[in-house]
Amino acid sequence: MKAIVQRVKFAKCIIDGKIHSEIKNGILVLLGITHSDNMESIKWFSNKIANLRIFIDDNGKMNQSVSDINGGIMIISNFTLYGDAKKGFRPSYIDAAQPEISEPIYNDFVKYMQDNYNLNIVSGVFGAMMDLEFINSGPVTVIIEKEI
Repeated sequence: MKAIVQRVKFAKCIIDGKIHSEIKNGILVLLGITHSDNMESIKWFSNKIANLRIFIDDNGKMNQSVSDINGGIMIISNFTLYGDAKKGFRPSYIDAAQPEISEPIYNDFVKYMQDNYNLNIVSGVFGAMMDLEFINSGPVTVIIEKEI
């Protein structure tokens, strides 16, 4: 699994010109799923994302998590995170799990976070063409990668 986590002032997921989901202050998560991902991956990444300390505390330090500030989390599936552009100009997506594998894992990830964290957790639609509007606050962007 691979995630791009961005601290945002707001984020909106727009599908077919209509707002599908939105959050205020929180994090936008672009989530890529690979062949070996499973429930262990879901639990590890959920814990990491919910507790990642990238929000400013009263002393001006990045020492608070999205859970600490009661922020929102928007989770968007993004197979292109596994794009490999080392050779040529057309990325290879061989490391991205096929939809029949990645869609259930993505849906389980979103449900696990919603069931286990008392936060406003929203998502996009797997496989849909989505437009994202957001303001990256800071900017703060963190890449989280781990094969379990």
